[in-house]
Amino acid sequence: MKPLIAGLVAVLVAGPSLAAESFTIDARHTFPVFEINHLGFSTQRGRFNKTEGKITLDRAAKSGSVDIRIDSASIDMGLDDWDKHMRGEDFFNAAQFPNMTFTANAFAFDGDKPVAAEGTLTLLGVAKPVSLKIAGFTCGTHPINKKALCAADISTTIKRSEWGMKKYLPAVADEVVIKIPVEAFKD
Repeated sequence: MKPLIAGLVAVLVAGPSLAAESFTIDARHTFPVFEINHLGFSTQRGRFNKTEGKITLDRAAKSGSVDIRIDSASIDMGLDDWDKHMRGEDFFNAAQFPNMTFTANAFAFDGDKPVAAEGTLTLLGVAKPVSLKIAGFTCGTHPINKKALCAADISTTIKRSEWGMKKYLPAVADEVVIKIPVEAFKD
């Protein structure tokens, strides 16, 4: 229900210099998380455990690109039976659509920091525009491995029905909040 954005996540990658730079998503620290109202009683959360992608960013030119892939079968709801149900045809249909993707090449900046990205989320074979908010964009040297790293918190809200995911509407909400902590190492 919120993929991605997965990816979505991707626009948070810039580097210390102001020329075009390339980054690779750190799969150990980038997990798209989604929230959805369940039957009007509670907010349920899930995440995807496998995300990969590339980001380029030219902060001087205020441009860049994002190409993120989220493994649909890596959904994690905390219970094996629930994970299996979410991978099935009623929701992510991971057998037919093994990946969700987010691509973007339009960014908004505040100074030299990206604060938003406009792109395309492809889920269940349907490609639609999505706007991402980027907060806390920061770059520096990773304190343990000493590599250049950029990170941010990315968020968006989508309506799952727009991608054809309509099972249990309206009991299970249409609106899905997506939050993605993203870390990416400079190539």
